[in-house]
Amino acid sequence: MTSLDRILLLLTGILAAYQVAVGVNGLDEVPIIAYTIGFGVLLVAGLLLIILGFEALDSPIVVVVSTVIPLAIALGLVWEHLASFRTSYLVFAIVGFLAVTLTRSIPVPGKIPTLVLAVVHGIAGLTIFLLPPILAANGTMKPTFALVGLGGALIGLAGLLLSFLKAGKPIVPRETILKILPSLLLLMTVCFVAGFKFG
Repeated sequence: MTSLDRILLLLTGILAAYQVAVGVNGLDEVPIIAYTIGFGVLLVAGLLLIILGFEALDSPIVVVVSTVIPLAIALGLVWEHLASFRTSYLVFAIVGFLAVTLTRSIPVPGKIPTLVLAVVHGIAGLTIFLLPPILAANGTMKPTFALVGLGGALIGLAGLLLSFLKAGKPIVPRETILKILPSLLLLMTVCFVAGFKFG
């Protein structure tokens, strides 16, 4: 890990800490909890990468942690903007997290762990990617709220890259993933913070 990587990860952590401390003010209890968990995990993950280096990505817990961030942020968005889906999405988030944790904790045959991960990541990622631009387009939120959707696309990309890397089936070479990961995480966090603040 280069000094530039560590600086990018530190900036990511600072922005995530800002979102936890300031960006959730004035929201309902469940979105505050969800966003705090999502951005809090992002902050801790960034700090661990700075301290331990990219070797931290070899830990089996990485797949589970990389699932918490999109699930929590997606839950916060649904709870805020899609009242009729609150309970069902909360159930999905809990069941999805438990399914990913279970399939990564015990030996599961075949492609079931990858399938579970793809479904959970896919639904959470699509929620973050599609909901903010739709709300911005129909006038419910300001146009800049669509930046949250861009952040969702980037978190989905980062999550999939890490997941397939961890599964031993990387989409692109490991070196490429490690080279772009700090920049990807920073850009994603900038989009989230700007979208939530100005949207």
